[in-house]
Amino acid sequence: MNPQAAPQSAAYRHSVRVYWEDTDAGGIVFYANYLKFFERARTEWLRSLGVGQQALREATGGMFVVSETRVRYHRPARLDDQLIVTASLHTPGRASLVIAQQAWLQDAAGLPVELLCEGTIRIGWVDAASLRPARIPTNILEVLS
Repeated sequence: MNPQAAPQSAAYRHSVRVYWEDTDAGGIVFYANYLKFFERARTEWLRSLGVGQQALREATGGMFVVSETRVRYHRPARLDDQLIVTASLHTPGRASLVIAQQAWLQDAAGLPVELLCEGTIRIGWVDAASLRPARIPTNILEVLS
C-alpha cells in the first residue's frame, strides 16, 4: 500500500468521528481503536453488499472471524477528527479473505487528506457451532468479487 496515494475509488468508505472514548489521556486515538474502526468499516461494507452478518449466520450456520491482522501506523488521529475508513477485497480465497483497510484524516470538504493508518485483515469462515474452518458459501464469494 502506498501511503501517499488517496484511497482507491473502488474501496468502500465509512465515516468515523473520533470521540473521547477513542483517545488516550493526550487526546490521541489509542492504537488498538483503529482495529475497531476497521471492523465497523468491514461490517458496513458487507452490509452494503447485502451480506448482513447475523442474517448470514442464521441462513448458513457459518460466520466470519478475524484470524490475522497487520497494521501500520503513520500519523495519529486526535479527538474530534473526522476520518474516512476504507475496506476493499485484497485477496479472495475459499476459506478466508484478506481485506485491505486504511484510515484517512478527512478535511472540511469531506476529502481524504492524510493517511493515518493502514493494514490488512484476514477473515476466515467458520462453522458457527464448532468454530472449525469451512468454505465460504459460493453465493457470498460471488457477491464479494
